[in-house]
Amino acid sequence: MKEQKGFTLIEVMIVGAFATLLVVLFFIQKANVDAMDRDDHRKTAINAMYYALEEYYAPSHDGYYPAEISEENLPVIDPQLFTDPFGTNLGIDGSSYSYEPANCDAENRCKEYILRAQLEKEDVYIKKGKKQ
Repeated sequence: MKEQKGFTLIEVMIVGAFATLLVVLFFIQKANVDAMDRDDHRKTAINAMYYALEEYYAPSHDGYYPAEISEENLPVIDPQLFTDPFGTNLGIDGSSYSYEPANCDAENRCKEYILRAQLEKEDVYIKKGKKQ
């Protein structure tokens, strides 16, 4: 009897199913890693805004914070940090960043604020202004 070489159809199907499973797992994990990277970018941006407000803006404005923040009143940080990972600027609907001033007077000088970043893989990231 002749010996046949090659793979059976069952063997090829099992290898194909295993390869498909590996590819699917790879792309799921890649999506998770990409989301965590975007979350890290958001946290970095919020921290930069926080320290710019606390170390730069407030000391030079008698301890008050602005009614809104932008590249103009926080020039000490990279302007790209005001744009979230999907390209939406702070203050525009749909941005994953928000700045919420509180206890503001008629001159738009605020005593408190909250910075927020909506994260994909964790809860909302929040930084609050130091109480005066």
